[in-house]
Amino acid sequence: MTALPIDDAVPDLLTALRGPGVAVLQAPPGAGKTTRVPLAMLEAGLPAEGRIVMLEPRRLAARGAAVRMAEVLGEEVGQTVGYRMRGDTKVSKTTRIEVVTEGILTRMLQSDPELTGIGALIFDEFHERSLNADLGLALAWEVRGALRPEMLVLVMSATLDAEPVARMLDAPVVTSDGRSFPVDLRWLDKPVPKGVWFDTAMADLLVQAASETKGGILAFLPGEGEIRRVQAALDGRLPRHVRVQPLYGALPFTAQRAAVSPLAEGRKLVLATSIAETALTIQDVRVVVDGGQARRARFDPGRGMSRLVTERVTRAEATQRAGRAGRVAPGVCYRLWTKGEEGGLLAFPPPEIVTADLCGLALELALWGVAGTDDLALLTAPPEGGLDEARALLRDLGALDASGSITEHGRRLAALPLHPRLAHMLESAGPSGAEMAALLNERDPLRGEGCDLALRLTALKRPRGNPGLERIASEAKRLARLARGTGGDLSPAEMAALAYPDRVGLRRPGDDPRWLLSGGTGAQMDAADPLAGSRLIVATDLDGRGREARIRQAVALTEAELRSLYSDRIAWHDVCRWSKRHRRVEARRHEMFGALVLDDRVWKTPPAEAYASALLDAARDVGLPWNDRARRLQSRIELLRAQGADLPDCSDDGLMTALGDWLYPHLLGRRSLEGLDLSAAILSRLDWAQQQDLDRLAPSDFETPLGRKVPVDYAGGVPGIEVRLQEMFGVTRHPTVGPERLPLRVTLLSPARRPVQVTTDLPGFWANSYADVRKDMRGQYPKHPWPEDPTQADPTLRAKPRK
Repeated sequence: MTALPIDDAVPDLLTALRGPGVAVLQAPPGAGKTTRVPLAMLEAGLPAEGRIVMLEPRRLAARGAAVRMAEVLGEEVGQTVGYRMRGDTKVSKTTRIEVVTEGILTRMLQSDPELTGIGALIFDEFHERSLNADLGLALAWEVRGALRPEMLVLVMSATLDAEPVARMLDAPVVTSDGRSFPVDLRWLDKPVPKGVWFDTAMADLLVQAASETKGGILAFLPGEGEIRRVQAALDGRLPRHVRVQPLYGALPFTAQRAAVSPLAEGRKLVLATSIAETALTIQDVRVVVDGGQARRARFDPGRGMSRLVTERVTRAEATQRAGRAGRVAPGVCYRLWTKGEEGGLLAFPPPEIVTADLCGLALELALWGVAGTDDLALLTAPPEGGLDEARALLRDLGALDASGSITEHGRRLAALPLHPRLAHMLESAGPSGAEMAALLNERDPLRGEGCDLALRLTALKRPRGNPGLERIASEAKRLARLARGTGGDLSPAEMAALAYPDRVGLRRPGDDPRWLLSGGTGAQMDAADPLAGSRLIVATDLDGRGREARIRQAVALTEAELRSLYSDRIAWHDVCRWSKRHRRVEARRHEMFGALVLDDRVWKTPPAEAYASALLDAARDVGLPWNDRARRLQSRIELLRAQGADLPDCSDDGLMTALGDWLYPHLLGRRSLEGLDLSAAILSRLDWAQQQDLDRLAPSDFETPLGRKVPVDYAGGVPGIEVRLQEMFGVTRHPTVGPERLPLRVTLLSPARRPVQVTTDLPGFWANSYADVRKDMRGQYPKHPWPEDPTQADPTLRAKPRK
């Protein structure tokens, strides 16, 4: 065998495995850990009994690793070295090293927690932090601690900081420096101009790289769509000897192998997704062109939807990609960003467990028998909100009971190689649901041809010539063999509704194709789509963006189908509520499925309590029906509160905060807020003793010497009255209010009721300013009394009697 950089670290690694039986191996890409370590363990007699199972995050890497190790041994795959993945297995009784994909390891652990016949577990490419790898390691570590202390556990990583996982496992770290040739990093001189498409900029950079370098070229793009568009943009722009080959996960295995194998002649340009970052070695690559983008799944638990987002690469990913150019010789890496932009890159990509749909994880945890994740050796805990949403969906699917324990139905779902939604559909529909399950589990084979799933199911009957359809048809046959029962005669729409009970959509009023989904969120589609006029749909694929997700795949559903499928979930709900739009209380009877109103009728006899609650919402929306009397009462109470009185908060904010406590009883039996005696309602907040104190300390009226009651205005915190000057004759003590005896602001009026003087010291006014006022007023109002000493005069509202 050709010497590899990892060879120097193998002795220390074997020593660690012979000792504590657990180790963390840190080695850069290209060191040879994936193919060399399992063979070295086997040659050293590790484990003493049982086979080695190595976990690989990707199917291509798993199959490629098994093939390479078998070649080293001079054997066919399936003898000493084999692999096992969904829909493709090559193992035998003689197999000692088995390379498996992530879902397979989880099933091994759940079906046989003792992992009978397995002596060692290797977690390769752990730095990718896939959810299944995190879960698999946590479950395996629990098995080792409780049942299999002799089982060897090895975690291998390329770029991950090994210390956290080493601390979690209490394991030694073995490091291989690897071997890499220098890579010349080349950045853009200036950022890609606004308005220039990514595909165009990437194609231009690839043409430049091809003209300035020699050797194979590996370009990193975020997804299959970008690969196809860049490939089209390169048409006719490259020398004839340059052969363009795509590389992404959905490609047939033969095409993937062709992309990673050396060419007999000519120069290769591989347009790849992140699948080429690790675990794969493309031998003749000397040049890397990094588009600087990565596609990740993001799950929004509030919307219950996952979506693929295109984000900037992290520094760790960029370093990993650049290293591909220096595997076997000095290389060059072109980056589609400037050196200055590099400072804005994040250090590492987020672990999948914090961004992904946690429905599968929640089901696996329930099957394992744990209520939470605190007792599991998870390097990163999942977000509780996402886990709660996942469990809610599982209860909706019947996989968990009300207590959160797994049901028999849930156990059957966990055994199927599908998302719990699709597993529930297949379990309910039987083999007839296999095509729908396979179609919904794979990428859209007819992208850009409308949203209708029925079109895709029809195309699936004749899949020849379309690699995507052929792959789905093959998977459907496999799923049909796994399905149980008959499931009855369900339509495609009913099957989709079984998988997505929260995504049944009812068209909103108006011309635009917009739907309210049964889960409470919104969705829309292109107006030209044939499904745009459908009243009811099931949205099976959405992009999850914005306030209303864009529908990518859906199927039309009839109301009869919905009622047949979910009759137990459709029920009448009486609704009496305030309509902000129509500014009135609406009492309706709604027949509902989730958030959808299938039928709407008038509720003729809503109870008083329901109407009163709706009027409370009206008050919150439009405000309280204030009048002068109620405002004066509010001001009286607030004046005393400001002076330290123990009274309830009757400020605007205080009243609104406690609205249900004081206003609700006064709304019983009413049909509107008009005519409401708000003063009586506010006064009801005070007990009898408080009302007595209010009337004594902050009376609503001031009684003049003539016995006439004048309203006291308490607005602005300075209480005041307006009264005719002659009516205050004889008053020698200024009127006050409140426990602090706050002087009233008295506005003295002329006989024509015009303000003459404003005072808070009436005796002082009589003694000082009155003489000047008397002098002015006698001429203007000679028929009214203006005595020299008003303190000794009788109050009056009359003019002098005629002589």
